[in-house]
Amino acid sequence: MYRLFLLLAGWCLCLVASAQDYHIRINQTGYLPSETKQAIVFSHSMKTPVLQLIAQQTGAVISELAPETVEADGWGTFPYYWQADFTKVEKPGWYYLATADGKAQSVPFQISAEAYGSYADTLLIFMRQQRCGYNPHLDMVCHQRDGRAMFGPMPDSTFVDVSGGWHDAGDQLKYLITGSYATAHMLKAWELYPEAFADKVNAHGQPGPNNIPDVLDEARWGLDWIHKLHPAPDQLFHQVADDRDHRGWKMPDQDNSDYGWGANSYRVAYFATGEPQGLREYKSQATGVANLAGRSAAAMAMAARLWPKVSADSAYSDKCAQAARSLYALGRSKEGFQQGNSYGAPYRYSEDTWADDMEWGAAELYRLTGEKAYLEEAKAYARQAGTVSWMPLDTAAHYRYYPFVNMGHYALYDLVDEAFQDTLAGYYRSGIEHTLERAQSNAYGVGVPFIWCSNNLVTALITQIILYEDMTGDYRYHDLLVQQRDWLMGRNPWGTSMFTSLPAHGEYPLDVHTSVWALTREEVPGGLLDGPVYATIFGSLRGLKLNEPDEFAAFQNPYVVYHDDIGDYSTNEPTMDGTAGAILMMAYWGR
Repeated sequence: MYRLFLLLAGWCLCLVASAQDYHIRINQTGYLPSETKQAIVFSHSMKTPVLQLIAQQTGAVISELAPETVEADGWGTFPYYWQADFTKVEKPGWYYLATADGKAQSVPFQISAEAYGSYADTLLIFMRQQRCGYNPHLDMVCHQRDGRAMFGPMPDSTFVDVSGGWHDAGDQLKYLITGSYATAHMLKAWELYPEAFADKVNAHGQPGPNNIPDVLDEARWGLDWIHKLHPAPDQLFHQVADDRDHRGWKMPDQDNSDYGWGANSYRVAYFATGEPQGLREYKSQATGVANLAGRSAAAMAMAARLWPKVSADSAYSDKCAQAARSLYALGRSKEGFQQGNSYGAPYRYSEDTWADDMEWGAAELYRLTGEKAYLEEAKAYARQAGTVSWMPLDTAAHYRYYPFVNMGHYALYDLVDEAFQDTLAGYYRSGIEHTLERAQSNAYGVGVPFIWCSNNLVTALITQIILYEDMTGDYRYHDLLVQQRDWLMGRNPWGTSMFTSLPAHGEYPLDVHTSVWALTREEVPGGLLDGPVYATIFGSLRGLKLNEPDEFAAFQNPYVVYHDDIGDYSTNEPTMDGTAGAILMMAYWGR
């Protein structure tokens, strides 16, 4: 919500939408010195404003800007949009933008090579808050009775130890769908940008270093849970709990949900059969387990290869290598996708792709073992996955194209000949081109469709461009990358960051859809929100209501909406996998 910002110069600025003729939207965190720097201004007035870039500490006018008219759609009730470019300003410091008459001012922001220096580690704070089992943020233990098996080779309701992992979002379900990707993504982020991560906590997430980067401690939390979900070569569990969890605000150690064994007791653990599942009328459309097995294998293979770099625990590396092989073999034997399960509501994770995950698993296994069969299979899966993606589409089912970026193409790239490299780069380029076309149709330059969890798509697009640039040295899409980041950090209709408590001096989500906020009023930094959705989606979801008057009402529109309101689980709920999926891009800027 709009807050009083305490500015470094000692003065304060209160942003009041109704009092401004012009509204300035910038990346509130700031910009690296040499990159493109652009602000968006919009108004009901057709008069082009004069903007000044002002040094915060001295009040000196650094540059006077003549914004250019933007003809693309702004989506809102404001008919006039301008873009102000101050790329030429590279001197480090804190600045703000203001109209020449001083009536409209932006939040302060910095130009600095260190602007994103600690953000990757900040996102890990939110990840630790999502831990199930021992939760270091809450300093408590939860869900030790997870769980009782359903659909498995053992009798229904048999106890299996699937404790651990992460709570999915504001709720307390656990999914291998999201947990496997979060684990693998963090491992890849550390492999690419190890210098971006600190060692401030131990393996339990408690203060104090343990000589292992914190991102690897968090990845280990996911790896250990995947080991539990894969107790035998032919066995894999994929989900713990279901929408019976949704019983209001609750602390995890006082979970009042009842799965037939009493409140705060055993929870259901779904076995991955690769066939449609559901304990009531809502059934998944599962056809196999290769999506889960493939990317879990990728995580395990990376762990086996990377762990010796930070730990003398060779037994753990060997354990991960063995799990990588068996998980991948399980995927080969049951090609197809396992979806999430619902119980009393129709919503589920509807993933229906899997070749990309098997490509990733095969590529990482080849990198680990050097066995040629894995390389040939990775190439075959790469051709099968091709350009399949959400990127050409304006809508898609919830989590249908998951993960939202195909990491397999990048993992395979440097293992193949030049001709095949061109093919893989072309797959990435095709998707990026679709988003570029979409970005050119709106004033903000954002290139994603506003389906549920649109922010995950934004971070995926950023990640795909980062990986594409690393593969090819082609930087033609770099401005598109910057525009997507700036959207997440405040250059959007609502002028808000999409991360909790980031940046600390700016406008960020506060009234988020989580039990921790609802019951303690404690802000937990680093969580990425679901993000804006089409107004049609917002209007169609069950049980969705705003608890307070909409502070962004002046900036809403019939096309896409966002609300900083605890009642809006569609736009204002921070998610575990969304946060994990943003770690690589934060490490890229913070390295």
